[in-house]
Amino acid sequence: MTAFHGNEMEQIQTDILIIGTGGAGLFAALHAKQANPDLDVTLAVKGLVGKCGCTRMVQGGYNVALAAGDSVERHFMDTIVGGKWLPNQDLAWRLCETAVERINELENEVGCFFDRNPDGSLHQKAFAGQSFDRTVHKSDLTGIEIINRLMEKVWAADVNKLEEHRAIKLVRSADQSGIAGAVLIDMRSGKYRYVAAKAVMLATGAGPTMYRYHTPSGDKTCDGLNMALDLGLGLRDMEMVQFHPTGLLGGPDTRMTGTVLEEGLRGAGGYLLNGDKERFMFNYHDAGERATRDIVSRGIYQEMREGRTTSMGGVYISMAHLGADHVAKSFPGMVKRCKDCGFDLAGGLVEVVPTAHYMMGGITFNADASTTIDGLFAAGEDCGGVHGANRLGGNGVANSTVFGGIAGDSMAAYLKHNKSWRDADPNDLEQAIADAEYPFTKSGGDIFQLRQALAETMWEDVGVMRDQAGLDRGLATLETYADAINEMGISGQDHAFNMSWHEWLNLKSLIRISQAIALAARGRENSRGAHYREDFPDTGSLEDSANTVIHATDKGLTLSLEPVDFTIVKPGQSLIADDAGIPPPSAQHQQELIS
Repeated sequence: MTAFHGNEMEQIQTDILIIGTGGAGLFAALHAKQANPDLDVTLAVKGLVGKCGCTRMVQGGYNVALAAGDSVERHFMDTIVGGKWLPNQDLAWRLCETAVERINELENEVGCFFDRNPDGSLHQKAFAGQSFDRTVHKSDLTGIEIINRLMEKVWAADVNKLEEHRAIKLVRSADQSGIAGAVLIDMRSGKYRYVAAKAVMLATGAGPTMYRYHTPSGDKTCDGLNMALDLGLGLRDMEMVQFHPTGLLGGPDTRMTGTVLEEGLRGAGGYLLNGDKERFMFNYHDAGERATRDIVSRGIYQEMREGRTTSMGGVYISMAHLGADHVAKSFPGMVKRCKDCGFDLAGGLVEVVPTAHYMMGGITFNADASTTIDGLFAAGEDCGGVHGANRLGGNGVANSTVFGGIAGDSMAAYLKHNKSWRDADPNDLEQAIADAEYPFTKSGGDIFQLRQALAETMWEDVGVMRDQAGLDRGLATLETYADAINEMGISGQDHAFNMSWHEWLNLKSLIRISQAIALAARGRENSRGAHYREDFPDTGSLEDSANTVIHATDKGLTLSLEPVDFTIVKPGQSLIADDAGIPPPSAQHQQELIS
């Protein structure tokens, strides 16, 4: 990696720049280096490589069709039905097909150790919304296992690392023919760096941290989606924000509130109880606690609205009937996490609440991880289309690792025919610095109070249950927040480790992407998966399904609708003989036994 200094920012050249170091970013780096060890690959991340992001936080596991009786076709149909017929079917097929290859790679090449059955085969547990128990896991610490092993491989692959570097702008070439690189802030020194790259990959992980309760870490503030809008890319299905039903409710004084208690608890037979300690999910769906995440989240939310809540305003999850020793052995990470917050998961009751978990919407991209901008690739939660209206638990880390690996292969192949750096558009470079310096030209205002207000607005008006009045109110309020942050400044001029500056930049991204979510939600006048309109509760015509698409213009954000292209299977058709998305008979029988 060579470097030279210009007047305003250091400039670095690299063959491939990967922004983000979760499962998608690390797999992309590994595959690119495997395809061509001579490539100069640079990873940039807001935190530390392998120590931040969402993949590391994955508890549940990895969906893959391995066992007898399962198939790629069955996994695909579960994904399409779970996504309410909104997924891009070519992407969904690529996910299910390549997951088989990727899980073998994770085990045999990357070195992951997953739980096994007595006969030596991989253990696959039950997750909601699936017609086969196919979720491979490492107890409830699957993400840590995957990231730790990936990090070891990447570190050994001679990859450059720009840690604590925040990307603030994707830079087009001067002739507008494609991507030229990205501008980043070295958070340690406060200096700007322009990284010129022949290929750039977005893998920042999105993360709906604009909600009162959320699972992702605080560094996830939708920066990648914000930069994509600036570049002219469309964001599809942004209304589809997944709420995980069981976020830990530890009270306002702990950052543990909102963190996930994974779906395997319900898959194993856990009960959900309201504040009166009554089991309630069978009042909302025949699958009870094993209904899909959107249904369970709405069931919990309805209990909350009707006042049947715990002392802190949520509901309970109960595992004690399964045996305390069994629960402690099967879910050690969550048992410890709950104990840290004063709860006994193995033998008592734990308070939980729906928590904003994952964004199914994102950048429109292709099955080879390319985008409409030449030289720009993307994978993971920055991207939309794979999951449609609802992500199945266990499809998230599969998505990141599958398309991360594909992106690495695609970038290496791309560079065989694109060997030169593009000249950067000087206007983009100037604009990047001007936008980042803007808060230093203002004074006053309470950034943290504004972020709290954003969280309340998104939870109340653009949350689990939506309607026209709430969305109109939310959009109007978000517009005032966008105006308010432009009048807020940063005290002092020191750029090094200036966390107030970065909180300002975080909030700027979050407000804009919140507007995209609310605009798309108002535009979808039906209820699909994670998006539920109380004033439009019907699913609508599956045959006439459409994706929402958000673009940025000089006048603000615009919304359009694009028909879903049913490239593999149409509504009313199936690739399997029985029903997709229905828990297998063994799981249904288990529910009957514990009811």
